[in-house]
Amino acid sequence: MQAISSINRIKYGLFQKRASMSIPAKLLMVVAMAGLTGLLAQVRIPLPFTPVPVTGQVLAMLMAGVLLGKWWGGASMAVYAAAGIAGVPWFAGLASGLGATGGYILGFIPAALFLGHFVDKYVESRRLIPLMGLMLAATLIYYIPGAAWLALWMKSAGIAVSFTGVIMAGVAPFILIDIFKAVIAGLISFAVVPKQDYSA
Repeated sequence: MQAISSINRIKYGLFQKRASMSIPAKLLMVVAMAGLTGLLAQVRIPLPFTPVPVTGQVLAMLMAGVLLGKWWGGASMAVYAAAGIAGVPWFAGLASGLGATGGYILGFIPAALFLGHFVDKYVESRRLIPLMGLMLAATLIYYIPGAAWLALWMKSAGIAVSFTGVIMAGVAPFILIDIFKAVIAGLISFAVVPKQDYSA
């Protein structure tokens, strides 16, 4: 019991320190999380029936809001998106620019903001079941701009576009995989986030 209490004190101290960091220190964390997202984006499994691959960057996005907080998690995804659009080759497959997956990448920003807001503000959201629910909700948030952008990309590429076709190419193949990622992110978050207010 004493060991558990010590771990809880360490977690609380780390998150309290994160909340009170200087702006330059938080910006450093933002860039580091953007870099981690770019690294995990290279964990990539192409699918033959869609231009959207399975990647590890979603896991980084889910953790960004939890670890960095309500504004800085979203800021890390904004840096990731902006730098990649500007030419940094850290999207999946060492790509840059807004390709077929541009909407998902832009959708990471509101998804991370959403997660950070709830986890920082509401202590009760840090229990396991609420965390799992928040992870799944964040996934739905980034699906919306992702599927919308994919439809525009398909149309510009001369591919016949229908609602069903977009869902089958940009949403349905990833549901079970993203549920798995949400469970992993929820378990990690439950383990690391203190269950007390850390004045974020």
